[in-house]
Amino acid sequence: MPKFDGVITRGTTGINRLRRSDRRLMHDPAVAALLRGAADPLVVDLGYGASPTTTLELATRLRTVRSDVRVIGLEIDPARVVPGSDGVEFARGGFELAGLRPVLVRAFNVLRQYPEDAVEGAWARVTSAMAPDGMLIDGTCDELGRRAIWITVTADGPQTVTFAWDPFTVPRPSDLAERLPKALIHHNVSGQPVHELLVAADRAWDTAAPLAPFGPRVRWREASKILAVDVPGLDNPRRRLRDNIFTVPWSVASPR
Repeated sequence: MPKFDGVITRGTTGINRLRRSDRRLMHDPAVAALLRGAADPLVVDLGYGASPTTTLELATRLRTVRSDVRVIGLEIDPARVVPGSDGVEFARGGFELAGLRPVLVRAFNVLRQYPEDAVEGAWARVTSAMAPDGMLIDGTCDELGRRAIWITVTADGPQTVTFAWDPFTVPRPSDLAERLPKALIHHNVSGQPVHELLVAADRAWDTAAPLAPFGPRVRWREASKILAVDVPGLDNPRRRLRDNIFTVPWSVASPR
């Protein structure tokens, strides 16, 4: 029997729960270049949970980037492995990726359920099993997918952190703190970079308050410009989006 690396987690999932991450992946130039340049555009959704819904959604959205993308959902719990559907396959596997060599791996709400000292080892296990230029998305979101934060990781280690939220149900950027990935959530305290980043985001949000009558999306576009002055390397997508979102280099948020 093959050895599967990982433990069974709660498996909570839901329709459209990961839509904010999916939307960003669809329009991320780095992801597009990765998929379009791959000889085998294989994507693994690791730990999809009790239902394969979000894996099927991921496949549909990534096909807008490359129509022949292959998506395989992996679950360490054999009871959750379901028959293939809509061109998507499902199999048993963990951080070892079941022998697959994907260019992109998504693992949402998986490491959140592990101890913090297991994170770096899991990152290393996944990235060593991926294609050499592959990318891991390690993220966390709330049950309805209104607040989402994810870290992109390559063989060289963590690269960026992205914060995305529903403009109409999240009052302030710092309200995302409860959904920080495991690598960051215990470091949201005074003096730590991720805490300082969220404080700065709130400060920019308050400064942009005069634009509140025009709606939270317009207000955030202005706030993100203000935040970019204080945060080196902040990436705010130029195209108009449904979500409030920003990305920073890992060095901006990584624990001291």
